[in-house]
Amino acid sequence: MSVRTSADATDTLPADTVDVVVVGGGAAGLNGALMLARSRRSVVVIDSGTPRNAPAEAMHGFIVLDGTPPSELLRRGREQVRQYGGRVVSGEVISAEPAPASAEGDPRFSVTLADGQTVTARRVLVATGLRDVLPDIPGLAQHWGRHVVHCPYCHGWEVRDEPIGILATGPASVHHALLFRQLTDDLVYFTRGTALDAGARARLAARSIAIIDTPVQEVVSSEDGALAGVRLADGTLVPRRVLAVVTEMRARTEGLDGLKLPMEDLPDPMGRRFASGMAGATDVPGVWVAGNATDLTAQVGASAAAGALAGSHINALLATADTDAALAAAEGVPATA
Repeated sequence: MSVRTSADATDTLPADTVDVVVVGGGAAGLNGALMLARSRRSVVVIDSGTPRNAPAEAMHGFIVLDGTPPSELLRRGREQVRQYGGRVVSGEVISAEPAPASAEGDPRFSVTLADGQTVTARRVLVATGLRDVLPDIPGLAQHWGRHVVHCPYCHGWEVRDEPIGILATGPASVHHALLFRQLTDDLVYFTRGTALDAGARARLAARSIAIIDTPVQEVVSSEDGALAGVRLADGTLVPRRVLAVVTEMRARTEGLDGLKLPMEDLPDPMGRRFASGMAGATDVPGVWVAGNATDLTAQVGASAAAGALAGSHINALLATADTDAALAAAEGVPATA
């Protein structure tokens, strides 16, 4: 699911080749851009304005910034990137692909936005984040990010002691239930047709977690718009104030096919991510990836840290490339990539 944030001021795309284009303006992308801009690199962040955590009132588990609204984190992040000369451009990438290298053999990439604007960069940092795919249950999606949650560390404290229901999506949901059991004594596990062997049932029962095998028909809202409960196929309404679900998480890949980045399918129901190595390096020379696009379980703090690491790694390799080019020019011989 995607929710668009309020419009923010946008910078203009530079006509000249920039050092780095960052695709994605969340915690990972902005922190990567911050590291690069502070190293006096020309950097442009392309921000589509649809962060994963937009529906949430606040982010948690990030020291000092715990409780900060996601929109405020992004506003301050953009401000700080711009403070060091970086640019943040609102737009959607529809095409990103390798371009002819420089005369010295340095890589180039062409990035095109939906409005037709194009920017050329020496390196690319992909920080597009991911998209959560919810179970197809009527009434569920409208409560996403508030009464329907996925992460006990991001939202757990805020829903403590509430009647919580676990909507099973696969084997991982059993452990999910144990994590939420730490937060409430009133927990119900809806199997939704997923396999649950005797051992798993015993473990749930040992923690006083009720198990309901009757199929789920819909999620019911109260008159004030809050979550009222789960209606079963036999008509029974199971009152719940909060539902927790392990979503399928899929890296956002729109517009990036031309980069031919390797992807990796993870065990069900986790999803699909960009494959990456040290500091977010990919198998495509000149392209890095950071944050939820490659680490599906990373919280805001981890995503920001990954962006910073990728940014510093990109800057280090650009410094080497700059020095190689300078040395080749001084010696009067062509530089190699």
